Amino acid sequence: MADKPETTASDQTTLEELTEVIAELEQYRERLVNDTLTMAQRAKVMKSVALAKLEPDLAKIDATLQALRGQQAALMSSN
Repeated sequence: MADKPETTASDQTTLEELTEVIAELEQYRERLVNDTLTMAQRAKVMKSVALAKLEPDLAKIDATLQALRGQQAALMSSN
């Protein structure tokens, strides 16, 4: 029973870290899309072509976000 506060503090730190990482990854994804579309517009590349080339990277980011959100939900439910 004495270990419970340490575990909770550790879980809280991990939960805070996960929340921060998720927010940063979401910002990175948004910036990547916006920057790519801006560069495509300057290079006169169609938006659909630019997004198609970006899709594999976005899929990886989305999969990582989904996994992190799953970990976050598991930690939240265990508290």
